[in-house]
Amino acid sequence: MNTPQHLESHYDSIVVGAGPAGTMAARHAAARGRVLLVDSSSLPRDKSCGGMLNEYSQEFLAEYGEMPEALWLEPRWVNFRYHDWDRKIRKPTELRFANVDRRGFDDWLISLLPENVTVCGSTALRSFEQRESGVLARLKLDGTEAEVACENLIGCDGPRSSVRRTLGVGSVATYVTLQDFCAIEGPIEPFFDCIYLRDIGDSFGYAYVVPKGDVAIVGSVFYPKTKHPHVKHDQVLEVLRGSLPLGASRKREAWVALSVRDRHDVVRGKGRVLLAGEAGGFMSPTSGEGISYALNTGRLAGTAVAGHAPDDALRAYEQASAHIAGNIARKLKWLPFMESRGGKYLAGFVPTPLVSRVTKGL
Repeated sequence: MNTPQHLESHYDSIVVGAGPAGTMAARHAAARGRVLLVDSSSLPRDKSCGGMLNEYSQEFLAEYGEMPEALWLEPRWVNFRYHDWDRKIRKPTELRFANVDRRGFDDWLISLLPENVTVCGSTALRSFEQRESGVLARLKLDGTEAEVACENLIGCDGPRSSVRRTLGVGSVATYVTLQDFCAIEGPIEPFFDCIYLRDIGDSFGYAYVVPKGDVAIVGSVFYPKTKHPHVKHDQVLEVLRGSLPLGASRKREAWVALSVRDRHDVVRGKGRVLLAGEAGGFMSPTSGEGISYALNTGRLAGTAVAGHAPDDALRAYEQASAHIAGNIARKLKWLPFMESRGGKYLAGFVPTPLVSRVTKGL
């Protein structure tokens, strides 16, 4: 990895977005030639995220060496727990997450990049166009605009992907997510709690609580087009503080996450432009988990670019990622029932061992 004083006029590949999908795409695309990896945020970036790595992410990352000790937060491991707050039902599962600092995690992934990957933070993609000779991207860095050509461009720029929007292949609705980092003022159980509250309103999906060192992340997920989500999130905090040792909020983060509703929300790209991670619609519609999808699709996109002619990379990527798109399509069949009041109610009667098995598949 290197950081440039100025941009070259041509790279073999350009990757937009320096999260898990983008870093994996850049790392593996580098086998074909020079790669430019850009992100509109300054690096290391702050991504609003719980920083929880499921077992699929853990297995994937084992190939790249051990994560540095500094990334781990206490408790190092947390198990997922279904929590029906109103009926006082708690069902711990065997689904275990690695508890990491998300900012440090993204920075560690960037450190894995080879020397022929150039990384530029605070660099926005303004536009691009596909030509017979390749892709011409227009970038803005430190107030200066530059045109940079490449053979393939890979969009890994998240749920509000400018690459996907420019391709004109259809947008995906988004959830609103809010999370507070609250001081911990007493003993708190080492679980990743998914909490269902019925009094917040129909636009409220669920809340989650996970301890992260001396704070706990308390988050709320709201359905698309929710009005006044900050007010509703304050209501969630008030309810949870009545029973959990949650002190003052040190900071609040707001972001969006994909609300995948149809198999056609998954789009791998067009022409010489590929889409990976949330930009391509890759996120679990039933659990909202996205890091494992980002890692896997980023690697597949980069590998397709490295191993095929520029005009054939998309076809190869579509074939290689077909099983992931199929996984999302299967989960979509369960989504209406899971989101219904009846589904959430019946979950309280499911035996705990079965909850573990079902949750693993979400």
